[in-house]
Amino acid sequence: MKTIELLPKNVTYYKANLHCHTTISDGKMTPEEIKRHYQERGYQVLAITDHDRYGNHSELCDENFVAIAALETEINQAGDMSWNYRRTWHMNWYDTCPERDAGIKKALTCPSEAYESLDQVNAYVKKMTELGFLGCYNHPYWSLQTCDEYTKLKGMWGMEIYNHGCEMDGLYGYHPQAYDEMLRSGQRLFCVAADDNHNSMAQDGGLYDSFGGYVMIGAVSLTYGGIIDALKKGHFYSCCAPDGQEEAPRILELTCTGNRVHVKCTPADKIFLKTAGRNCHRAAARPGETITEADFELNGEEGYIRAEITDGKGRHTVSNAYFPE
Repeated sequence: MKTIELLPKNVTYYKANLHCHTTISDGKMTPEEIKRHYQERGYQVLAITDHDRYGNHSELCDENFVAIAALETEINQAGDMSWNYRRTWHMNWYDTCPERDAGIKKALTCPSEAYESLDQVNAYVKKMTELGFLGCYNHPYWSLQTCDEYTKLKGMWGMEIYNHGCEMDGLYGYHPQAYDEMLRSGQRLFCVAADDNHNSMAQDGGLYDSFGGYVMIGAVSLTYGGIIDALKKGHFYSCCAPDGQEEAPRILELTCTGNRVHVKCTPADKIFLKTAGRNCHRAAARPGETITEADFELNGEEGYIRAEITDGKGRHTVSNAYFPE
């Protein structure tokens, strides 16, 4: 019986932050400083997503580091309400081919589409996708949006399931329910954990917004093309480490053989397989112990599956959703 690798094995996994701000917008570090900052913590990939300003930081790329050309755009609710209550679409855009339409991309700025028109918002998503971007819908809780709004987005490559900056802002950085709602609405998109760092708080003060949300990308090479190809295919998983100090569990194996799913990871206290319904497949360690693998038998009612692994210390790891045929 054929075994399907939901996450590829014979590749190298690279640590990446896909949401980052610098002095080009409202961050406190220059692109060069932010590269050094993340490399010191073992990162090999960074998407610099400054607000409403496209950045292709190819000068930061070398044999040990890939900087993804990107930007974050926003479409704000109209009216004279306080910023504190203004709903907004924030989207990251990762450039799959910076050499293509370089002049058009360099001129990109804040979109003019109306927040209240989902037709306009979705037309904007289509335009950016046709330019060669992978679009990621950001921090739904912080954006004050409802299920009725974001489940009507069309054409997004992914969405944030964890935003570390939002976790530091208001303990509202983790939104698995929003991801599940998107999936249950019929959308097939990936999930991303990211920092959304601005680096304005003290590194030792407990509210620092770097190093808490990241993805592990399984790529055949640490090159721009290799990383983009892995992102397109969903060959990555997301890690949420709110303390910003220790890493979340790593997924070492995620395979499906017939109706059986096998999960192998670094030591954890729980390994769950979440589904489209309320029933989960579950495995847990005894109190004071850890587990490193689990096997689950699918019953055909799952709709989709996604692994979620916790270490009992507030850190957890989530896979993308997979749809058993």
